[in-house]
Amino acid sequence: MPPIILDGRSVAKQIRAELRERISMLSSERAHAPTLGVLQVAGDAASDRYVRAIRKMCEEAGAGFVGTILAANASQSQIEEATAALSARPDVDGVLLQMPLPVGIDSAAVITYIDPRKDVDGVTPQSAGLLMLGQPGLRPNTPAGGMELLRRYQVALKGIHAVVIGRSAIVGRPMALLLLHEHATVTIAHSRTPDLAATVRSADLVVAAVGRPGIITADMLKPGAVVVDFGINVLADGSMVGDVAVEAAEVAGAITPVPGGTGPMTNAMLLQNLVRAAGG
Repeated sequence: MPPIILDGRSVAKQIRAELRERISMLSSERAHAPTLGVLQVAGDAASDRYVRAIRKMCEEAGAGFVGTILAANASQSQIEEATAALSARPDVDGVLLQMPLPVGIDSAAVITYIDPRKDVDGVTPQSAGLLMLGQPGLRPNTPAGGMELLRRYQVALKGIHAVVIGRSAIVGRPMALLLLHEHATVTIAHSRTPDLAATVRSADLVVAAVGRPGIITADMLKPGAVVVDFGINVLADGSMVGDVAVEAAEVAGAITPVPGGTGPMTNAMLLQNLVRAAGG
């Protein structure tokens, strides 16, 4: 029996339509539409493409967009000052610091200049603390998108064993916490986990967030397991694959495709966080 495809494209489209209505209502109640401010340092082509996509999404949803682009050789203090200035603007409801920053820049220090109330990427220490405590707040978009996809497909999480492979501060760890808050039993695995295959094979839900193509193979999965693949890896031939091998779909009960799974959900959650930051 083929797996259920957790289609992020269709769900993200539905979420954006819902948010357009909320943005329209907020725009009629306030002096300006919910507005996203993006700070970008020039010099990264992938960032350019992403920011263009974010701008287009905001425009299609009726939200405002303010872009600030700094020179590729901008200093630490210049980036920090620009971040603080963008956060202080009363016409900006949400602030996104586009990563990666240039080599030599202390990203963690720059993040502290984002107003936590406008932290639509869920990266400030204050947002991380609220997540840790299970209190309402702005969540990191990528794991929040994965959770929303599971919710929309009515995947039961209470009491299941979830294995999260990857411990980054922006995907793996927050995803583990979000699953804990839904009463899953969570194991975090990583590069130093002994016998990774055995750990993964015990999981009802497998979350891959490593950044290594095909690290999770079909023989590592429990038959019928749900698989959420956050991996986005571009191969030499230009094709895009996840952290989970394609053959894993033959074993999984439900799986996110790459592309078209968790990626579209990330942007939808960014827009949702903007609406929440604007009071909607």
